[in-house]
Amino acid sequence: MKKLVLVIAILFLFTGCNDMMNTPTKKVEDFLGKYQSMDSDVLTQLDDIIESDRDLKDAQKKDYKSLMEKQYQNLSYKIKDENTDGDKATVDVEVEVYDYRSALDKAETYRDENKDEFLDDDKKEDSSKYMDYKIAELKKVSDKRKYTITFNLHKEDDEWVLDDISDSDREKLHGLYLE
Repeated sequence: MKKLVLVIAILFLFTGCNDMMNTPTKKVEDFLGKYQSMDSDVLTQLDDIIESDRDLKDAQKKDYKSLMEKQYQNLSYKIKDENTDGDKATVDVEVEVYDYRSALDKAETYRDENKDEFLDDDKKEDSSKYMDYKIAELKKVSDKRKYTITFNLHKEDDEWVLDDISDSDREKLHGLYLE
C-alpha cells in the first residue's frame, strides 16, 4: 500500500511539475533566459548575422559580437501580463537593455556634422572609419532603456510554442529599436 501511495505521489508530482513548465509565461522566460545565458543557439544566430555582414572587418565583427554579448548578459525583464484564449496566448514583457540606439543616432549626427573625419586619402567616404567610430561609441554606453514586447504563443499537441518574434522586437532586445 505504501508503494502504491508513493508511486501515485511521484506521478502527481511529475505531471504537476510538467504542467507548471508548460505555460506561456514559462516559455517566454525560457526564451529570454537563453539570451541571458548566451545559449549556443543564440550565439550561433548572432555569429551568422555578423558573418553575413561583408562591410565589417574581422576586428569590427569581434567588437560588435562582444557588444551584443554584453547586451544579452545584462538584459533584464519583468513579466507584466499573460492572456490566454484557447490555444492562443500573449505575454507582455518589459525588457531593459543598453540603449545602443541613442549612441548610433549620436554617431550619425556626428558623422553628418564632421564628414571630413570619415574620408579616406582620396577624399571619399570611408565606411570603415565610420564603423570604428560607431563601435567606439557603443562601447561607451551605460544608459539603459525599457521596451515593452508582446510575445505571441500557440498550442501544438498541448504544448505552448513561442511564435517567431518580429524584427522590431528583436531590435528591442538588442537595444537598437528606432521609434
